[in-house]
Amino acid sequence: MLNRKKSPDILDAVQFDLQLKPANHFSLDNGVPVYAIDAGAEEVVMLEFVFYAGNWYEQKNIVAGTTNFMLKNGTTTKRAFDINEHFELYGAYLNRSCYNETATLTLHTLGKHLPKLLPVIAELLAESIFPEEELATYKQNQKQRLEVNLKKCDFVANRLIDEYLFGFDHPYGRYTSIEDYNSLQREDLVEYYKKYYKEGKCLLFIAGKLPADIAQQVNAAFGTLPLNRKEIVSPVHPVQAAAQKKYNIINDAEGVQGAIRMARPFPNRHDPDFPKVQVLNNIFGGFFGSRLMSNIREDKGYTYGIYSYLQNHIHNSAWMISTEAGRDVCAATIEEVYKEMQILREQRVSEEELHLVKNYMVGSILGELDGPFQIIARWKNYILNGLTDAFFYNSLNTIKGITAEELQSLAVKYLNPDDFYELVVV
Repeated sequence: MLNRKKSPDILDAVQFDLQLKPANHFSLDNGVPVYAIDAGAEEVVMLEFVFYAGNWYEQKNIVAGTTNFMLKNGTTTKRAFDINEHFELYGAYLNRSCYNETATLTLHTLGKHLPKLLPVIAELLAESIFPEEELATYKQNQKQRLEVNLKKCDFVANRLIDEYLFGFDHPYGRYTSIEDYNSLQREDLVEYYKKYYKEGKCLLFIAGKLPADIAQQVNAAFGTLPLNRKEIVSPVHPVQAAAQKKYNIINDAEGVQGAIRMARPFPNRHDPDFPKVQVLNNIFGGFFGSRLMSNIREDKGYTYGIYSYLQNHIHNSAWMISTEAGRDVCAATIEEVYKEMQILREQRVSEEELHLVKNYMVGSILGELDGPFQIIARWKNYILNGLTDAFFYNSLNTIKGITAEELQSLAVKYLNPDDFYELVVV
């Protein structure tokens, strides 16, 4: 029996022996790989279909995102209204998202309703028709939303900093315009859908308290569809970074706040420095107790929040600093960011601060493994990036074992003001 008169032992998170639950792997009859995590106490299941259908593959701007969005907007037998009503009838949620390299269709539902829902998803993947009237409504809504967003300095800053880092012709640096929506045609979507969804390359991720016959159910629904093209050619997109490094953009002459973005190119997860820099990034600006937050928010009061992070890209990546500050203190904010970089280059992190960050990071990982959906999300990230669970354990060991000397060397290597693009949008 639990002795409530005795306080529980307090342990450092660094002492935890974290384990990543293995994902069960099998294939459908058509060769589609399936990764599954069977865990959890509730009768909830998530299925996520991942297609290599992001904007990396499109020949015409916004075709990938529009095709993905309109997967629910009509098939040969069902209208958009009928599709939405069907999933709502069973209390299920079907979402779709488009990213740079991939696009997804994600179902959350009670396991007992899968027999009623999986055939409809199969119909979306095999018989979507992209009705003209639905496309017209989508284009009108998106143009109105874009016009509103273009008045926001943070929205404009997010678009421009990626363009400076990668070039507008690169998928990571491209953004949408009203003209893109005006030129979009139904035929563009039908062609993209056929090539990258109907006859594309798919991976399936499943998590939750899974029915005993989950493999049979998904195979019956999707195992005969042509969703496993053996070869999918990945276009080559060379980075064409801007020559100029500093930009000041006036987006609203009457605005009182500016959006600040500072960023430099950075290797992807396959670089040996990546896990180490994650630790340095947390010290610098990766969580609420970081140096940027302590200085620029707590001490100077220039902003409500400032963060730094490594972009979650598969190919090229970047180290980004992001904040919004008063228009009159934007320059001072940037100056303080560079001061914090200088301190990290010239002075070693104290053991106390390093221990705090190590505990924070290991504790965060522990929280991210709390439940089957979080676990499968981590596996999906590894699989799509061509990694294994070795990356998980290497990252943990790096967090636990990295020294102040190593962090200072990394700061000297990566935190140089001359390497950073600097953008202020007011």
